[in-house]
Amino acid sequence: MLALAPIERVAARAYTVPTDAPEADGTFAWNATTLVVAEIAGGGRVGLGYSYSAALVAGLIRDLLAPVLAGADALDIPRLWAAMVQAVRNVGSRGLAASALAAVDVALWDLKARLLDLPLARLFGLARDAVPIYGSGGFTSYADARLAEQLAGWVQEDGCRAVKMKIGSDPAADPHRMAVAKEAIGDAALMVDANGAFTRKEALRFAHVAAEHGAVWFEEPVTSDDLDGLRLLRDRAPAEIEIAAGEYGWDPFCFDRMLAAGAVDVLQADATRCGGYTGFLKAAALADARAMPLSAHTAPALHLPVCCAAPRLRNIEWFHDHARIERMLFDGAPVPAGGAIRPDLARPGHGLALKRADAERYAV
Repeated sequence: MLALAPIERVAARAYTVPTDAPEADGTFAWNATTLVVAEIAGGGRVGLGYSYSAALVAGLIRDLLAPVLAGADALDIPRLWAAMVQAVRNVGSRGLAASALAAVDVALWDLKARLLDLPLARLFGLARDAVPIYGSGGFTSYADARLAEQLAGWVQEDGCRAVKMKIGSDPAADPHRMAVAKEAIGDAALMVDANGAFTRKEALRFAHVAAEHGAVWFEEPVTSDDLDGLRLLRDRAPAEIEIAAGEYGWDPFCFDRMLAAGAVDVLQADATRCGGYTGFLKAAALADARAMPLSAHTAPALHLPVCCAAPRLRNIEWFHDHARIERMLFDGAPVPAGGAIRPDLARPGHGLALKRADAERYAV
């Protein structure tokens, strides 16, 4: 079959951007974030995708995925997605390989939309014109003043109706930190994220403390691999607290098992991990089939077009690190207004363009 838009080139490069301050959550600490950018040329256009992962993901794209795509029709994304999954079988289709596939899949969708001269949100089909965001940061490494300033800024300047903070590094200090946060954000909703730091009993005890401080969302109270533990928390935590998880879902099977176990009140999915826009739409379909709210994990600029199409989509995480990097390195990154972000329907594709000169200083 003659390819309408044969793929001519696949390129990948990694960029490591230092954080603007030391950051930590309940189980990890870091001082930099690595962005892996994939570009695919075909039909006289170039599509761009990216994932947040490790620099060696760029090598996986060049060595394992690029040969699968060479000469193939850029419009045949389902066929190419399946071929890429097969190509990484022997190295493990989850983790780093899933992040590589995600960056390439996003680039393919961006390329397809550019070839059709359409904004990607319209290519997916609009279910909404804007997507609510919640501010996310509040790292356990922050002093009280920085914690309060950051969370209050999202509410007062960006109009967020909810914000999320990290907990779990020092559980004894967390009640005080939640009190500081709640005072700073006023009537906005408080969300907390333990990143799997607690045992089941510790998490259940903390859920009651969090509810007393006005928290309405408890993310990864235990490791997301512990589906029974998540279900325990969902059943026994105070009724006003929702249990959320799913950011480490690498494929549709992960999400299906989580939903079948009744483990969450809100399913999270991350297109930079779960196979790009194609994988995110699969997660959205599974959530829709069970009438489950869906929340996009981090990478707000990347998630925006697909979230405009996803059924039962509740919000996008306006994660401090990623929102900052996307603003630094991409033209067309969205700007919050009234607690939401909107796609620019005048720009084809996802509307993002790499600021090459600005990015070069962070190249790995």
